[in-house]
Amino acid sequence: MMKKIFAAVFVLITAFCLASCSRRKDFDVYLLLGQSNMAGRGTMLAEDTLNVMEGVWLLDGNGRIEPARSPLNKYSTIRKELSMQQVCPGNSFAEKIHEATGRKVLLVVNARGGSSLEEWMPGNKEYGYFDAAVARAAQAAGYGTVKAVLWHQGESNSSRPDTYLDSLAVLVSALRKSLGNDRLPFVAGEVGHWTDNAAAFNEEISRITDCIPYSGCVSSEGCSMLKDEEDPHFSRDGQILLGRRYADKVLEMTGMSDDEKQETIL
Repeated sequence: MMKKIFAAVFVLITAFCLASCSRRKDFDVYLLLGQSNMAGRGTMLAEDTLNVMEGVWLLDGNGRIEPARSPLNKYSTIRKELSMQQVCPGNSFAEKIHEATGRKVLLVVNARGGSSLEEWMPGNKEYGYFDAAVARAAQAAGYGTVKAVLWHQGESNSSRPDTYLDSLAVLVSALRKSLGNDRLPFVAGEVGHWTDNAAAFNEEISRITDCIPYSGCVSSEGCSMLKDEEDPHFSRDGQILLGRRYADKVLEMTGMSDDEKQETIL
């Protein structure tokens, strides 16, 4: 009798483990990279740190996952002080993606305020931002497939727009190669329209589809400023609007829609 009980328990445990393993691949993974606006500088409310985002998880600093709560850039391996991490586009982006698809969303956020494109380039060992992003994406691979990369960077390079896309194309190509998908959607966002050199830089970044295949650009028009025209950061409302535009673009590029909702459980 005891042998039968042990056998039954073993079968149940095995079935549970197999089910758990099969669920590990259920996530749609999104990699969020860039400088301060992607790290999040929109004002964070007290409840943001308590409220769990429905259907959204976050990759932590140990390669595990947890229900997502702000600030989303808290586990970045390259971030500045934790107190500087606030609301970013990832908040509204992930909520809208989950609502539209019914899929479980896993965010890998690895942004650094003030970082330049040169510091993000593959092969830059002094800063290592590219390698750090790839390493975190590799950690997320056990949970699902990277569906898109969201990129918001440019304030540090806005005075040199003419060479930006050429360098960004090199970064995107290396990133796709590292992640094993040469058609991985890559979506970049405009800098704040009120900032210095914004007109020239945004015009350049809007041409991304001409230079980088399987890419897209989202407008920052109407995204409000955090403080004043001397501050390049979006406000809380501006970040939320920008994040929704990122979601719209990803849904458009990937062909996901409400008709393709898939009910999943963790």
